Amino acid sequence: MKFSKAKTDYLEYLEIEQNRSQKTIANYDHYLTRLEDFAGDIEIKEIDNELIRKWRLWLNRLGTNNKDELSKVTQNYHLIALRSFLKFLTKRNIDALAPEKIELARTKRPQVTFLNEDELKRLFSAVNTKNEIGLRDRAILELLFSSGLRVSELVSLNVDQVNLSRREFMVRGKGQKDRPIFISHQAVQWISEYLNIRKDNTKALFIRYNGTKKVDLTGNYHRLTARSVQRLVSKYALLAGITKHVSPHTLRHSFATDLLMNGADLRSVQAMLGHSNIATTQIYTHVTDPHLKAVFDKFHGH
Repeated sequence: MKFSKAKTDYLEYLEIEQNRSQKTIANYDHYLTRLEDFAGDIEIKEIDNELIRKWRLWLNRLGTNNKDELSKVTQNYHLIALRSFLKFLTKRNIDALAPEKIELARTKRPQVTFLNEDELKRLFSAVNTKNEIGLRDRAILELLFSSGLRVSELVSLNVDQVNLSRREFMVRGKGQKDRPIFISHQAVQWISEYLNIRKDNTKALFIRYNGTKKVDLTGNYHRLTARSVQRLVSKYALLAGITKHVSPHTLRHSFATDLLMNGADLRSVQAMLGHSNIATTQIYTHVTDPHLKAVFDKFHGH
């Protein structure tokens, strides 16, 4: 069987049988297409250890628009996609390389960057809330910190989805998993002010006001994109004089760190972040464990 045919069957399997999101399918298509770019439309039986070794070297030297090379994490995404593809072929009794032969590269543990109370205040205060764009941006910042939403989850929200009176709503995150989202009184206040000034009927909670395609064919506004949210967060961090790199995910880190520093248990934070594995949530514990500071204060320097 040719690679392109098997890849199409696999992507259809992800959509129909695995019920994976269109974004996930597009990502897997992108990663597997990179193998086809390297090796051509080969027969499945030609995928062996030597081909994978050469492909990994090719990936390691492959640059992007922003960097001279792909990060190890991104390279691993390609390998994870290939491993999943090979598992699919095995299930279909197609003779292929054993998926367990694909080993991931070692990666550095990501460093958690979060904002302290003073930095958060400066970030929020950097927004000029005297116009509709400013109200929208303040509502976005408040909601990101209050909820721990991923940026992709935030931009997909609709107005009727967010229950401001109950201060909670459901969101569908990674892996098509639903989880409850709780928001602060302050976030509710800014979202309410933003919605009260809106005069459109667009269903999206956050809409774009700038750019050449701000209005769609129905006369409503387009939904704000994840890239736009990343840019506005960076802009206000710069205006606030925060020197560290700040992204929407920094506010998600700040949400988790704030909960843990104030005594929340790890399992609850795991559920609120939507992590499948608690090991993912444990990246926060080394910066938030109050017991370690108590030990230091009690025993050091006396």
